[in-house]
Amino acid sequence: MTQGGAARRTVLGAAVVAAGAGITGLAAGPAAASGEGGARGGDGGFRDLPYPTVIGHRGASGYRPEHTLGSYQLALDLGADVIEQDLVPTRDGHLVCRHENEIGGTTDVADHPEFASRRTTKSVDGVPVTGWFTEDFTLAELKTLRAKERIPAVRQRNTLYDGQWAVPTFEEVLRWADREGRRRGERVWLHVETKHPSYFRGLGLGLEEPLARLLRRYRRDGRDAAVFLQSFEPSSIQRLSRLVSAPRVVLLSAANTRPWDFEQAGDPRTVADLVKPEGLKWIAGFAQGIGPTMDLILPRDAAGRLGAPTTLVKDAHARGLLLHPYTARNENSFLPAEYRRGTDPAAYGDALGAFRTYFEQGIDGIFTDNPDTGLLAAEAFRPGRRPVNG
Repeated sequence: MTQGGAARRTVLGAAVVAAGAGITGLAAGPAAASGEGGARGGDGGFRDLPYPTVIGHRGASGYRPEHTLGSYQLALDLGADVIEQDLVPTRDGHLVCRHENEIGGTTDVADHPEFASRRTTKSVDGVPVTGWFTEDFTLAELKTLRAKERIPAVRQRNTLYDGQWAVPTFEEVLRWADREGRRRGERVWLHVETKHPSYFRGLGLGLEEPLARLLRRYRRDGRDAAVFLQSFEPSSIQRLSRLVSAPRVVLLSAANTRPWDFEQAGDPRTVADLVKPEGLKWIAGFAQGIGPTMDLILPRDAAGRLGAPTTLVKDAHARGLLLHPYTARNENSFLPAEYRRGTDPAAYGDALGAFRTYFEQGIDGIFTDNPDTGLLAAEAFRPGRRPVNG
């Protein structure tokens, strides 16, 4: 493990506090005063989370259809430190949990003849997409649908649970998290993404304001609130920084890509620019972390094998930013080539070996579809445990 342990987290925590002093959204105010952290008498916020932090990606989506209360519950029961939600709006302005606004692959909408005429093609962030879209449904209509497994060819066992759960609203998730928190005697952490925020703002369905209202209503708006706010569009995070004080993370895709809000604004910077020291300094002005694709930390070669690590972990930490890269999964089809076992893409490979390699880079946490695998691998890297490569 190149960087790790309680000492490194103490240094990083101090750097984050210094970086946050005086920047928009972190100053004390109504949000901070009423935030969930303050109400619980001095909880230390994200700096007190286990290191490395295991984030249930869309819940426990390796075992249940993603973004369902069943998936979130299982992730929590398996021990995930944080549970992720992706938010998109309905036509009448409710925030619901779907990875994409196109829901043909994650619900049974195609089986509803009453909605057949709503199948259409739209340009979402410059990409043509055909299907059914949440912004064309009221919440009441969306609640008549049932969730299903997104990738049944890879996760055939998950199809057992098709139809078991409805599409949850984010408010339902907040209520669930509060109930579970009371039952367990500890806060349930969430990692909440605004999806396609510029696209939806153009439709008059801005995400940030209704999200902030819900966070304030459920006392998750303070700087120590048990929630991360994340987006692939930095302007969405900047907007949220003016609305609430909760910790914020800028998501980063492939190096040669540009955030969609940059495309619209004519900003020539790419992700490759944002992961340079000057780009990270800019991000640290309004966010507390980054969520890079793992390839930005450990690039893969043409054969799919891991190459030499970049300096991103060191550079981000130097700017006081934590790193929550994405996404670790158990199946061969998602693993680096050296960790695959056999030829079946749906079979499990050496996922524990891959996780350990990721943690050795000094990352602060990881998104995973398989929280139990991540937690088992993380145990060797948590304070008081001997690193596997020590």
